[in-house]
Order: sequence, then C-alpha cells, then structure tokens
Amino acid sequence: MAESKRRRLQWRRWNKVIHRDVGYICVALTIVYAVSGVAVNHIHDWNPNYKIERVERTFEPIPVSDRETMVALAVERLDLPGLPAESFRSAPSQVQLFYDGWSVELDAEAGTAIVERPRDRFLLRDFNFLHLNHPKGLWTWVADMFGVLLFLLAVTGLFMLKGRTGLAGRGKWFVAAGLIVPLAFLVLLRYVG
Repeated sequence: MAESKRRRLQWRRWNKVIHRDVGYICVALTIVYAVSGVAVNHIHDWNPNYKIERVERTFEPIPVSDRETMVALAVERLDLPGLPAESFRSAPSQVQLFYDGWSVELDAEAGTAIVERPRDRFLLRDFNFLHLNHPKGLWTWVADMFGVLLFLLAVTGLFMLKGRTGLAGRGKWFVAAGLIVPLAFLVLLRYVG
C-alpha cells in the first residue's frame, strides 16, 4: 500500500515538473500564435500584415496636357523614383501613378498629391508569417512540435490538482464546458445551418 502511494506521489511530482517546464518552453510561441490568431480572425475587417501610410504632398501645379507629359512633370516635381509602371488619367487634371506596391494620386492643377505606401505592422506581420507557416521546411517541424507540446500541456494540466478542485471534482465541469463550445459550433455551423 505504501509503495502504491509512493508511486502515485512520484507520478504526480513528474506530471507537475513536465507541465511546468513544457509551459516555460511554450510561452513565446503561445504569445506568437495567440496574437496572430486574433489578428487573422479579423482579416475581413483589416489587413493584419500591412497598414497604408498616406502622405499628402504639394508641388508647383502642372498644366493640363497629354498624360505622358503630365506624368513626366509629376515625377520631376515630386522627386519620384523614375516613371511609374502604369498611370491612369481619371479626369483632365487627375492622374494616378502606380509603382511596385505603392501609388500616387495627384491633382495637377491644384498641385496636390497623395502618396500611399503599405507599411509592415510592427511584429504582427512577423507573427503572422510564422503562424501561417509561410517559411515551410524546418519551421513546419517546429510548429508541429509546438502542437505536440500544447497537447502535452493540456493533458498534464488535467492532472495538476486532485480532489474537489481537480478533474474528479469541479474540473470535470470546466473540461465539459470547454468541449461543449467547439462541439456546439460544429453542429450549428456544419450540420444544422
């Protein structure tokens, strides 16, 4: 009997050690995946990788003439890096210049321009890069190992406490609640609605 109790205590001690140490290992990646997960969940509301920087500029007005002449003068007066890949004239004095990944919209007569450039969102773009497994290769193995470690954390967490506060007590209700949420959504979204 004493041997059985000693083994249970030893098993519980190892469970806590494994849970604690795996938790420490997983902290950074959990933050990366959690932050990126929330951002990616709202991709229909905003771009989690880039923000559009809009800069208004003024220049000496350009006389309305043919598109090519207006584009060349705009490039010179706004000190742009060469001719754009494409340009579009939406009205006699309105010209849009399209560069690789950014654009300039100008009113030649008013001498105003709006330069729009995408800018990386600090850290968030990098988090999304990892979360969505864009690196592939070795990173896939790292991400898979992280998934295995999260599974291990979940399982060892079930047995951290015993008695009324553990899995045999109120813990079973929390596990059931955690299970009911995804199951209910699956049933409602995939099979009922």
